[in-house]
Amino acid sequence: MSKVEIIKRPIERISGDIKKKAWSAIIESLALIILGILFVVLQDTIITILAYIVGIFFIVKGGFQIINYFMEKGQNDFFNNGLLSGVVSALIGIAALAIGEDIASVFRIIIGILIIYESLVRINTATKLASAGISTWRYIILIALIMLAIGVIVTFISGSMVVLIGWLMVLTGITGIIGDIMFIQHVNAIVDKLTGTTK
Repeated sequence: MSKVEIIKRPIERISGDIKKKAWSAIIESLALIILGILFVVLQDTIITILAYIVGIFFIVKGGFQIINYFMEKGQNDFFNNGLLSGVVSALIGIAALAIGEDIASVFRIIIGILIIYESLVRINTATKLASAGISTWRYIILIALIMLAIGVIVTFISGSMVVLIGWLMVLTGITGIIGDIMFIQHVNAIVDKLTGTTK
């Protein structure tokens, strides 16, 4: 057996493991796409589910902190704020369960306004670049107008934030799958390069 074949055998075994991991990543990307589609299709339901998940999480976390405070006799420890943080966590959880959708709406409006602000800053920058005769202002104004449109949609259309997140998840999943497939196709070429052989 030649030296190249001896070297190549373990590398090919490694390339097989890499391919398996890449296929696992593709499955994860598919799951992300499905979750993104659910975000787009079931907007209100997803918000309610997320509110319940966040609410239950903080209530359970707060409960544990309060229990630990008394079990560990934290009241005798001057620096132990477990009781206070536990109560605050529990209150946040209760608020999320009670007014989860309203909190989501406020969050959506704040995010939308921030996006609009950032777009206006870029429009101002593009204007200055145009007056200075720098050609890149066209690309900046295009990006700024897209951002402005997204900001307006997020601010004024209920459920748009969830839809936007959903589409971004779908886009991320598709991009991940394409990248993984391209990587799988070139694994053998990488092995050949490492072993100094070509097919």
